[in-house]
Amino acid sequence: MAKNKTATSKNDRDMDDELEGDDFVEDQNNQVILNTHETINRDLCGEIMKLERGYVKLRLTTTSEMIADNMGLIHGGFVFGAADFVAMACVNEKNVVLVGSDCQFLSPVKFGDEVNFVGRVRHKEGRKRNVHVEGFVLDIKVFEGEFKTVVLERHVLKLKLLDENEEKR
Repeated sequence: MAKNKTATSKNDRDMDDELEGDDFVEDQNNQVILNTHETINRDLCGEIMKLERGYVKLRLTTTSEMIADNMGLIHGGFVFGAADFVAMACVNEKNVVLVGSDCQFLSPVKFGDEVNFVGRVRHKEGRKRNVHVEGFVLDIKVFEGEFKTVVLERHVLKLKLLDENEEKR
């Protein structure tokens, strides 16, 4: 028996319920507003095409600044940077930070390629979020990764990481 592609699974409904509330800011038209990484360079990290609760589509158009060699190979750091931006936008919390990732670069990306990324929050527990991200050039999967994030109470650069006793050592 074929599954209806528009049917929502129980896990998807549970995740949607977990993502409700204060996780996302919406405008007057109920459109989700980007609440993190607002000043990121979109020429280097991609342009968000679709932003929903826990879901992002992003397009990275490769440029000459990304080329790593005379064959037009795009450095993987730009692909990773775009995927990381997708993960941050999926979580969409002001103070989200990346704490780990497990990524595979499945096929090379070359100058002129458009890499289309799709990301989805897979798991939420307290302040932790796991985000799955895939990147495609046409129908070829070039990247896949699992990003582990944490939402902090304040900006990571404003955290007091050592107590006063440790600072004096």
